[in-house]
Amino acid sequence: MADEPSLGELGRLIQALRGDVRDDYAQINSRLDRLVSIDVYAVEKAALLKDLSDLEKTVQQQTAKHERDIAAIQEQRIQDADKITQTRRWLVGAVISLLGILVPVILFMAGGKT
Repeated sequence: MADEPSLGELGRLIQALRGDVRDDYAQINSRLDRLVSIDVYAVEKAALLKDLSDLEKTVQQQTAKHERDIAAIQEQRIQDADKITQTRRWLVGAVISLLGILVPVILFMAGGKT
């Protein structure tokens, strides 16, 4: 019967086992304190996905607005260039018309004095 542990040894083994179990529970509890419940996780994930979706829509709207603004600026530049071209043509036409009227008058006056 020397192989069997005594009651004192059994008591110490049981106390050691209880201490190990307490330590294991403490570790489990400390890890559980850092975890989030599945419900909270689902709500937070849904909110995050909504925020991302809203942000994506905002970016798309801003991109579309930016492209419209660029198109409007380019159209305005084309219109401005056309106005400048038309003004130059009018000015050249006016100078040519004025010369067409003045040159014969000047020639007539110069020819009449001789």
